[in-house]
Amino acid sequence: MEDKSQELISVSMKIIMSAGNARNYADEAFECAKKAEFTKASKKMELAHKEITEAHNSQTHIIQSEASGVDYKYSPLFAHAQDTLMTISSEINCDEKLIELLKIFLSRKEDSNE
Repeated sequence: MEDKSQELISVSMKIIMSAGNARNYADEAFECAKKAEFTKASKKMELAHKEITEAHNSQTHIIQSEASGVDYKYSPLFAHAQDTLMTISSEINCDEKLIELLKIFLSRKEDSNE
């Protein structure tokens, strides 16, 4: 059981780190978009998606292991990791929508200045 506990700690930290990296990239993307640097913002969002996918895949590994019979003891750290993953996934979705709104807003602003 100790071995499984260590695995859960390791995976939890991987989820938290990857999700945190994803949040940083999404924040950077939004900052780029505010300066109308949409190509750069898009690249940052791609990195955010890569990181959040890594976090999600780590979570999925544990869930699939549990579904196939591996017994994990409840872990507040894993619960925190899952919460972090879902929160940052939502933030990324919101950032994408906000960036699209910025594109529309800035293009209309340019059109009205002509």
